Amino acid sequence: MTTATPAPALHASLNWLNADPQTIAMQRGRVTALVFWNASSAYCSNLIEELLRIKLRHPVGLAILGIHQPKFDVEIDGRTVHKALNRLGVNFPVANDRGWVAWQHYGIVSWPSVALIDSKGFLREIFSGDDQVAALDLALGALIEEAGADIRQSPSLRLSGGEPISPLLFPSGLLVTESHLYVADTGHHRILECTHEGRVLREFGTGYPDLVDGAPTEAAFRYPRGLCMMRDYLYVADTGNHAVRRIHLIDGQVHTVAGTGKAGIPREGVSTIASDCPLNQPTAVTGINDRLFIAMTGSNQIWEFDLGKSRLCFIAGTGELGITDGQGRNALLAQPMGMALVQQTLYVADSASSAVRAIQLQQNSVQTLVGQGLYEFGEQDGQRRDARLQYPQAVALDPGSPVLWVADTYNGSLRKLRLGGGEMSSHPLPQPLYQPSALAMLGNTLWIADAAAHEIMRHDIATGLLSRIPVGE
Repeated sequence: MTTATPAPALHASLNWLNADPQTIAMQRGRVTALVFWNASSAYCSNLIEELLRIKLRHPVGLAILGIHQPKFDVEIDGRTVHKALNRLGVNFPVANDRGWVAWQHYGIVSWPSVALIDSKGFLREIFSGDDQVAALDLALGALIEEAGADIRQSPSLRLSGGEPISPLLFPSGLLVTESHLYVADTGHHRILECTHEGRVLREFGTGYPDLVDGAPTEAAFRYPRGLCMMRDYLYVADTGNHAVRRIHLIDGQVHTVAGTGKAGIPREGVSTIASDCPLNQPTAVTGINDRLFIAMTGSNQIWEFDLGKSRLCFIAGTGELGITDGQGRNALLAQPMGMALVQQTLYVADSASSAVRAIQLQQNSVQTLVGQGLYEFGEQDGQRRDARLQYPQAVALDPGSPVLWVADTYNGSLRKLRLGGGEMSSHPLPQPLYQPSALAMLGNTLWIADAAAHEIMRHDIATGLLSRIPVGE
C-alpha cells in the first residue's frame, strides 16, 4: 500500500477481550501495528513473538492492537481466545472479530497480517505472511523516526483476565515412567520431575523464559512442551526457543541439542554446534536408538535428528500447509503437534487439519487416518471417512490394545481410534476436559495434561476413574 489514507475505524461489533474498547483515534501520537491473527496458527504465534520483541525496543513510540479472526467454531467464544492470549504472553489489547468485519474493512487476505498506522492515524502499509518480520521491523522504525517529536506517551492501559495463580500454568508435555512423572510446565517455563502422586522431586529451569544451558537452577526454557526419554536423557521440545534441549537425569545438567532461539528454516546436514541447526516451533519429540523425531509445527514438517552423528534429516512435509498423502517429500502436513512412535510407524496429531496421520518410516510415506481438510472439523464418531476432530494436539498408543488415544483439544474430549481400519469413538469421562494438550500411557492408566485448566489428570481405563494429580501442592 503506497498511498496514505485514514485508517478505517474499528467497528463496534468487535469483542474486546482483555481491555476496554480501543479506537484508532486513541492511538494518535504513536505508530500503531494492527495485528490480524488466529489463536491456532503457528505462523501467528511466531509473528506475535517477534512483535513483542520489537515492542521492547519501542516502548513509547509503538502501540500494538490485536484483531483475532476465528477459524474453529470454539474460537468464536472469546474465552478460548483469551486463554490463547495468556498462553502466548500477549500484553496488548485484543478484540475477537467474530464476523470478520475489521478484516474486510482493512482488505486483509491472509493471517498473519499487520496494518501499520502512522502517528496521525493514516494507514501506511499492510504486511501479509509469516516471513515479514525484518521488513516489518524496518518499516516500524522508519514510521517512529518520521513521527519524531510528535510521539507522545501512551495512556495507562490495564489488561484484564489473567490466569489465576496456580502451581501449573498451561502444562503441555507429559512423560510417565515406572517411577516418575515428568511435566512440561509450559507457562512457567520449566520441567518438573515428580512422583506419580504429584510430589515435585526436581525442577529444571529458573521459571524465567530464556535459552540458557547449565545446572537445573541456572538453565532456562521458553514455553517447553513435548518430552521423551532415551537412556539417561530427557529430551524437551523447547517450543518458544525453537530448540530441542536435553536434561541429563543423572546430574540434572541441561544442554541444547539443536536450535538458535529464533524460528528458522530447518535444513538437512551435520551440525557441530546447536546454533548451526535452526528449527521452527518444535512441539513434540519421540525416539528410539539415537533417532529423535521432531514435530516441527512452525514448518509443517517432521524431521529426524541423528543423535550419534548430530545430523538433521528430513522425514515428511513440503513446508506448505495442507493435507496431502504420499511420499514424504510430496506430502503436506498442517502444524503437527503430537506424535506416538510404534515400531516403524509414526502417528501424528496434525492439528491445523484436525487430522490423525501415519508415517511409515521404512517407505517414508504419509497416510491420513482421520481428517478431510484444513476447514473440515467437528466432533463426530464413526468410520474414518466420516469422523471429525477439532484441533487435536496429542496422541498416545494403548499398550494393551490396538487403540490410539487422541487429545481432541478444541472439543475438550478424549477420543480413541481403533487401528487396523477400525472406527473412531468418543471415550466417556466423568467430567469435561479443557483443552487437553498432552497424553502419556503407562499400563492401563492414561495421563492427561488438561492445559487450559492448569491440571494433570490420571484416568484408569478399566474403572473409568478420573482423578486430579496435585502437582506441586
